[in-house]
Amino acid sequence: MPLFSRMLPSIVSAYGLQSVLALVFVPQANEMFYDLGGSAGFISTTLVSLYYPHLKAKFWDRIPTATVPSLFHLAPRQILLNAAILAWSARLGTFLFSRAMRAGGDSRFDEVKHQPAKFTAFWMAQATWVLVVGLPVYMVNTLAPVHHPRLGPLDYFAVALWAGSWAFELVADQQKSTWRHAKNNKEHDEKFITKGLWGISRHPNYVGEVGLWTGIWLLSCRSLQSPFFPRGAWLVAGASPLLTWFLLTRVSGVPPLEAAGDKKYGDDPKWQEYKRTVPAFWPWIGAKDGARGPE
Repeated sequence: MPLFSRMLPSIVSAYGLQSVLALVFVPQANEMFYDLGGSAGFISTTLVSLYYPHLKAKFWDRIPTATVPSLFHLAPRQILLNAAILAWSARLGTFLFSRAMRAGGDSRFDEVKHQPAKFTAFWMAQATWVLVVGLPVYMVNTLAPVHHPRLGPLDYFAVALWAGSWAFELVADQQKSTWRHAKNNKEHDEKFITKGLWGISRHPNYVGEVGLWTGIWLLSCRSLQSPFFPRGAWLVAGASPLLTWFLLTRVSGVPPLEAAGDKKYGDDPKWQEYKRTVPAFWPWIGAKDGARGPE
């Protein structure tokens, strides 16, 4: 079966859910559930990619031998990939939704949410993000469990990269939450965080994000290089970490945060020193004097 046909359920799932959410929340000019909708998109599309082929074979095509595989009948690679994306999605959705609730909204949409066409485009862009970033997992799920190669050294490295990167992101988020809580309690008067992982990168949470999607892509590669996929399928799946890196470093991550920091702290010598000594993204790469950053 052509790859596009096998991927069609995932495409429909990704764009279908975001379309429904746009129909509900665009008329309300309500951005509160935008990030939660993205996480729900990853979860639903992952489950569709994993179970739709088996459900179709069993209930639509009525193939006598068709079954819906349990967790124990999936290939180890599938278990790892699906567990990784589902755990990440659940955590991200909870984290971002709770943050939006505490803030009373999302300032990114203060103007856009009152422009229905543009706000709808944001939901469709989110659907594209869900589809492309999750592509390695969705593609791997189209391959029957029996056809997946055994795990090898590259796969163990990929799992370690994913786990280490996610831990890096979690620690960075926790450090900033702890710092902000202490600031709200008047325990310090620092204007911005410079300690912990924030002392080796100005955006360590985003570094972890790129790393974990790179790990997921690497874990998918051996299956995507099997004869059941077109040549170069593993390279197509590489769009996942590349898009993540591009969005975070060139579009919606680092640039607006850096601009906001410059606007708020631009004349502060401590801010200028922080920017001079701590790289914006990759730890220890890009600081003008090679320093680790303020202690």
